[in-house]
Amino acid sequence: MLSHVWKWVVQEWAEVRRSTRAACIEAGPERDTFVQSLKAAAAAIAAWAVSGWWFQAPMALLAPWTAIAMVGTTVYQSVRTGIQQFAIITLGTLWASAAMAWTHDRVMVSMLLTLPFMMLLGNYRRFGSQGIYGATTALFVITGGVASTSTVGHRLLETLIGAAIGLLINAFVLPPVHLRSVRDHLLRLVGETEDVLGAMAAGLREEDGLKNAEGWHRSAGALTLSLQSVSEARYWAMEGSRWNPGGRLRRTGSMPPPFAEDDRWSRVCTGVLALARTLKGLSDDAELTAPSPDFLRLLSDVLDQASHICAIETELLAQTGTAELRERRDAAYPEARRALGLLTEAFHRQVPQASAVGGELLIEARQLMLELAPSA
Repeated sequence: MLSHVWKWVVQEWAEVRRSTRAACIEAGPERDTFVQSLKAAAAAIAAWAVSGWWFQAPMALLAPWTAIAMVGTTVYQSVRTGIQQFAIITLGTLWASAAMAWTHDRVMVSMLLTLPFMMLLGNYRRFGSQGIYGATTALFVITGGVASTSTVGHRLLETLIGAAIGLLINAFVLPPVHLRSVRDHLLRLVGETEDVLGAMAAGLREEDGLKNAEGWHRSAGALTLSLQSVSEARYWAMEGSRWNPGGRLRRTGSMPPPFAEDDRWSRVCTGVLALARTLKGLSDDAELTAPSPDFLRLLSDVLDQASHICAIETELLAQTGTAELRERRDAAYPEARRALGLLTEAFHRQVPQASAVGGELLIEARQLMLELAPSA
């Protein structure tokens, strides 16, 4: 038991060190998280300074509490969150204050009248994830003591101060833009596709290489997770540009690759998964007749050429495209087509029993090369 706990601690510490190092040396998700965390802390401190230190507000806690929640992943999210949060906090404050006034400041009775209703109201979908703040605000109001028109006004004002400070800091201090994330995730996807194709190509050259087919299929299936990450990054990039002054206030870097690249690499991943699934089926089902070793060797050459094209595509994405890299990619594709032509000739030489599996592998290889073509 202790050994497992110690192993977990060591792994977690290694992840913390890796994330800290990445945040310090390069732009990326780790640095974005670091910046947003510091901005949330700064917003809370500034809100407390205004409401608690300057205004001497009786419920100054509401201002920094609201400010932290306002520093969202995007400026648009901050505005939307602010509206939702201010609405639910206002409802919680007014309902709890009315309950306190009606019960003559009896805390337990006020809770019975307030919390069930606010918890139900907090689940209303229009309030999103902010619904819980209605009940917690009501608790602050009820446990805070006597309710009056003056104290209710103070609580609403403190909430408004925190929301305004959080929104201003998120929008004008290194506003999150999220343009780089799409390229980063697409780079990771293309790199992983290259690795899977390379592993399949190397394995097919071995005499008993099909024993690794299950591992290829598992790796190819994992590409769908990376593809989903690209889709999520695209969503954040689109939302990050809404109501965001970041394009004028800070360097945003190069624009993300066009949306057509997402669709293209989705089809490439589908082709890789289909190839891996067919090879796994060939490995699992003893009744299927495998193509000849010559056919598998030529298929290995095709996959190796595909992996090489993916490597060039990775460099193109990383450097946002150069003439030399495009020439290398354009030169690599005819080589891949020649390897595919040799594979087609080898298919025609197969025994009839092997035509089913060989034909499926040939079709998927041709579709894969079609998607990797420069014109795609």
